[in-house]
Amino acid sequence: MRGSLSSKKGVDMDLISKIKGRSAVIGVIGLGYVGLPLVIEFSKAKFKVIGFDIDEEKIKKILTGDSYIKHIPSECIVTLVKNGNFLATTDFSLLGAVDCVIICVPTPLTKHREPDLSFVLNTAGTISHFLKKGQLIVLESTTYPGTTDEDVRSVLERTGLKAGKDFHLAYSPEREDPNNKQYSTRTIPKIVGGYTKKCLTIADSLYSAIMDRTVPVSSTRVAEAAKLLENIYRAVNIALVNELKLLFDRMEIDIYETIDAAKTKPFGFQAFYPGPGLGGHCIPIDPFYLTWKAREYDFSTKFIELAGEINTFMPHYVVEKVVTGLNRLGKSVRSSKILLLGLAYKKDVDDTRESPSLKLIELLSAKGASVDYNDPYIPKTRKMRLYDLKMTSVPITESSIKKYDCVVIATDHSSYDYDFITKKAHLVIDTRNATKRCKAKKNVVKA
Repeated sequence: MRGSLSSKKGVDMDLISKIKGRSAVIGVIGLGYVGLPLVIEFSKAKFKVIGFDIDEEKIKKILTGDSYIKHIPSECIVTLVKNGNFLATTDFSLLGAVDCVIICVPTPLTKHREPDLSFVLNTAGTISHFLKKGQLIVLESTTYPGTTDEDVRSVLERTGLKAGKDFHLAYSPEREDPNNKQYSTRTIPKIVGGYTKKCLTIADSLYSAIMDRTVPVSSTRVAEAAKLLENIYRAVNIALVNELKLLFDRMEIDIYETIDAAKTKPFGFQAFYPGPGLGGHCIPIDPFYLTWKAREYDFSTKFIELAGEINTFMPHYVVEKVVTGLNRLGKSVRSSKILLLGLAYKKDVDDTRESPSLKLIELLSAKGASVDYNDPYIPKTRKMRLYDLKMTSVPITESSIKKYDCVVIATDHSSYDYDFITKKAHLVIDTRNATKRCKAKKNVVKA
């Protein structure tokens, strides 16, 4: 297998010709929600692909045809492994056999909410040990403008090879939306920016081989900024509707009915919805990458930072609703038993990255409550960067629901029977308007 994936030595082929002829070997570093879909698309397009990850468990699951991402069926993994053109490995020395390297690693925040580029820079350092002339290196991880042409380039050029001359460098932001039924990896337009015009041409050629449409831009910085703009746009608008939710709650106005009425306008309005906080790897994090970088230019991004403050406050608001609801039942939050429905950051996915449910568990536990969770897609919690809860999903039955003082709907999974839940629970805190069609609402508190 390794022999079949090795590049032919001594053959001076133009990289674009190799891409068009499907003889280029593609390496994808990071086999998570971004990297694994890319691997599948390149494999479908008849490329030879090597998938790299430091997580041995992921590699084992792939090799046994077992998907660890809900919206990617195991059948896709079985087909991927059986086609003979794919290798999953933790052996990064195989980067020397690759023509195009795509970096899909996390870009989290530190505990001080500053960019943590350690995964990107460490990966670039690993690549530098095997960097060779003519290779294309593409960063897909979301980050601030300048990361590719400053930070990543400087690490790679320590080898003595020069970007744009000896190797090619580009940035193409990921736009994955797990479980989106309307758009897939292939059909989402792909922004591509190169360090030089030639870098752009080669990177655009690579993505054109698997995407329905590419969107070439003038630089890596524009591509990086475009990704941040997309997510900041969402973060700011969600913060706006979250703030209105807080206001309308005091005014006894239903925010959801208000949004439904407003969105009947056929122009000039796009509906955004409130929630218990922001989740996912992008929207809660990416805006702070730009606010941090802006300081370098003596610029304060007040609008973005205010939106961040509002969205960060929302789990605290939900906890206040839990406390108030329990007080009305003559109970204290301390020693109360609380069931959290949904650990994922959005409905019908198994992705817990930056999920507000994790913060809710932390806050409620800190107040002395005994907290359990149910999520049909997450049977056990995994160790994460900031959380290691060591919890197991509990079943939902009539007897189990009745033993809890409060049920918090944190994620509105389609599989939940909300009529059953509202009929059997003593108190329901609904953060997603999931109970809007339920008949029994006397015990429901909107949050």
